Amino acid sequence: MLLRTVVPADHPELLALWARTPGIQLRRDDEYEPFVAYLERNPGLSLLLEHDDAVIGSLLVGHDGRRGYLQHLLVDEAFRGRGLARSLLDEALARLARLGIGKSHVFVLRDEPQAMAFWEAQRGWQRREDIQVFSVGS
Repeated sequence: MLLRTVVPADHPELLALWARTPGIQLRRDDEYEPFVAYLERNPGLSLLLEHDDAVIGSLLVGHDGRRGYLQHLLVDEAFRGRGLARSLLDEALARLARLGIGKSHVFVLRDEPQAMAFWEAQRGWQRREDIQVFSVGS
């Protein structure tokens, strides 16, 4: 198992992983050019897991200078239950901490029970009841 930084050439495999994973919503921002721009704005932060040269996990990581933002945290179904998602999360938070970012957010779809259960089980993470999220664009 290899945990490493995402590079632009990983896009096709990541896109395939995201597309076959229930609960991941693909948007225009997941296409190649926005993906590469995201990596350039957040160098060295996004992560993937490889097993036998196949991508089996991912976590896109960015920040705005104050807060970290996590997206597309997933591990392929056959590799779940081994603590791999937690390894991705720990490494991402460590990388953000080295940049002075101590607080992070993740947006979880309410209708995804596996994702909700994962985040509710993470020590230190808490569900926010005091805010609502408003978005514009696709």
